[in-house]
Amino acid sequence: MIDRGHHPIEPWRLRETRLALDKLAQSESLFAQSNGHIGLRGNLDEGEPYAIPGTYLNSFYEQRPLPYAEAGYGYPESGQTLVDVTNGKLIRLMVDDSPFDIRYGYLTKHERSLDFRTGVLERDVDWTSPSGKRIKVRSRRLVSLTQRAVAAIEYVVEPVDQPARFVIQSELVANEAQPKLSDDPRVAAVLDNPLKPVSHDGGEHGVVLIHRTTRSQQLMAAAMSHEVDTTVRYAMDQDVREDWARTTVIAHLQPGESLRVVKYLAYGWSSLRSETAIRDQVAAALASARFSGWDGLAKQQVDFLDDFWDGADVEVEGHPELQQAVRFALFHVLQAGARAERRAIPSKGLTGAGYDGHTFWDTEGFVLPVLTYTMPDAAADALRWRHSTLKLAKERAEVLGFQGAAFPWRTIRGQECSGYWPAGTAAFHINADIAEAVMRYYRATSDEGFLEEVGLELLVETARLWMSLGHHDRDGRWHLPGVTGPDEYSAVADDNVFTNLMAARNLRFAAEVAAKLPTTARELGVDAEEEAGWRDAAAAVYVPYDAELGVHPQSEGFTGYAVWDFEGYKDKYPLLLHAPYFQLYRTQVVKQADLILATFWCGDAFTDEEKARNFDYYERLTVRDSSLSACVQAVVAAEVGHLDLAYDYAYEAALIDMRNLHHNTGDGLHMASLGGAWSALVCGFGGLRDRDGRLSFDPALPIGLGGLSFTVRWRGVRLKVEIDPVAVKYTVHNGPDSAITLLHAGEEITVRADQPVVRTLEKRRPLLPRPPQPPGREPRPAMAVNEDG
Repeated sequence: MIDRGHHPIEPWRLRETRLALDKLAQSESLFAQSNGHIGLRGNLDEGEPYAIPGTYLNSFYEQRPLPYAEAGYGYPESGQTLVDVTNGKLIRLMVDDSPFDIRYGYLTKHERSLDFRTGVLERDVDWTSPSGKRIKVRSRRLVSLTQRAVAAIEYVVEPVDQPARFVIQSELVANEAQPKLSDDPRVAAVLDNPLKPVSHDGGEHGVVLIHRTTRSQQLMAAAMSHEVDTTVRYAMDQDVREDWARTTVIAHLQPGESLRVVKYLAYGWSSLRSETAIRDQVAAALASARFSGWDGLAKQQVDFLDDFWDGADVEVEGHPELQQAVRFALFHVLQAGARAERRAIPSKGLTGAGYDGHTFWDTEGFVLPVLTYTMPDAAADALRWRHSTLKLAKERAEVLGFQGAAFPWRTIRGQECSGYWPAGTAAFHINADIAEAVMRYYRATSDEGFLEEVGLELLVETARLWMSLGHHDRDGRWHLPGVTGPDEYSAVADDNVFTNLMAARNLRFAAEVAAKLPTTARELGVDAEEEAGWRDAAAAVYVPYDAELGVHPQSEGFTGYAVWDFEGYKDKYPLLLHAPYFQLYRTQVVKQADLILATFWCGDAFTDEEKARNFDYYERLTVRDSSLSACVQAVVAAEVGHLDLAYDYAYEAALIDMRNLHHNTGDGLHMASLGGAWSALVCGFGGLRDRDGRLSFDPALPIGLGGLSFTVRWRGVRLKVEIDPVAVKYTVHNGPDSAITLLHAGEEITVRADQPVVRTLEKRRPLLPRPPQPPGREPRPAMAVNEDG
């Protein structure tokens, strides 16, 4: 667990006051920088020591075979693994004859900070070499949010009390050795030397290395260029080879003098474009970066982030650690999606290669809600990426014997990469999750062009899958047998409530938009009969209910299973590493919120009493072995009146990586949980819902929070919601004519730029007592004294 003692709690940055060598992997993930196209792990400038070297390009992968002990028809034949591409972060330093390595000599100071308002990672070091030369090193690193292909590093060295000779070696290195950290199946597959050299070139304007993957046949280029600033004489040299390039700067400095090197990096890749085109692309990006200069790039970064925070910030009063954590979460979600531009948003972003760099339903379910309400263009791009893979999804459906599209459970470029079909292929709910994201984006933006160009076809093809997957029984009820819902400890079940309700929503959306856009619908082959079939199935969807217990079974028959031996496994989490799936599948144990997620996303399908009883029942069964769970439980706990429990879950969701709660932050950050931290606060305590195309709020605060404020974007308007223990205030800003009509606790109100609206908060009381959790799975109390300092 990350020791908060050397990570001070500050509202706008993550700071590390000392370097913990035994926690390098976690800190490399926490301090990672990205813009959605380029990802740089927070490795030290000199490259060593390190836990996992990591430089990533979104969707740049290598294929690998998927072995099966016993193959079957329709099993995916190959997987896709994110490649650690050419490392441009490396800046090695020699002080006289001593390499600068924090493991040697004497380290007086080592501090790093990642500022959420500037997007810059700063490092400040005071080090004495084994020979007694004391120096200071200061560096700043950024991945540009405005120049998509560019990253930059500013590196400054100076002697403190004695003159010294400094040799700076700035490098590009391909095919770095990758360590194997554990046998955990969630950790990425290791690839040996995935980059094959194509060409290399160096000149006065920079160095370019071009490589290609062997199986996926993707071409990538990495380029670097330098500026040197010093008042003393210096020498500069350059060496370029197939897999590495080095620029060397040498200077002799007296105390009071300094040597400053600015390193510009550019990255590009393609599976279609030529070597010449890729080389020209990175050369142009490098020229643009040099034209802007370090100061220009830094200023552009601040301007971009100022605009983002103006429409996205969440302010928490009364819990400084939660305040820091939610801004950390928002910053990393922004980094994951800002410039992805029709590429996937992986479940780890570009902070690590955990899960092989794959994208799951996490993106549409947990990341896109945040982007939809804070940076809608990025949400649209992510959905356009899904649309670009539609042909592959239709081919997959055909292989499985279905109509429409079957989107992959895990992928990088659109092909199914899950070799375990009960948790992969059978989890068809991803289709409905995509449809939900389409409609959420449309309702939040009124983007008619998106709906016509992309949205309708996604809705139509996902709806067609449901119609071929489901059937009407002799009583007219519509069923979906043999599916896997969000809970991966329950596979291939009949009539999973979440899947059935979400499929019904998908079908209704498709019918609604087809009727709205009849010309486009007809071009897609949709006729009145097909629309009517969608509506009929949605209206007849079967939702299991256990009348004796007064709860909804997660799927048909679930409440009749034996209850898992929670006491016997209380020290053996996650269960997937200590128990066979067969045993999990046949008992009542829930990996992550499933029926409770249905309560959140399909709230209009349940009464208030049903929500309360369902929450009470499933709290006792849910072990939260998935990072997707705490945020959902936070939202529903708040809705049913357990505000203190919601507070605990919101705290867990937000701190999952900063406290390394799942012990795998080193493989990359959990984007879904970070996005879920926003949902826990905004949808949980803010009560944000989208009701029939209108924003709806029903706020409530737990004891311990003095206030909560947040801003969301809705159809071009920025709405700020300020909640204190007795009242809520709604204001809009985006010009003098800005206005928005919304629901507050069921009351329709209109908020105008010059007319804020204030309403009193009603006390929320639970219908049932606070439920217990499985032994050993109680959330850490949000109001507890920080045991780590």
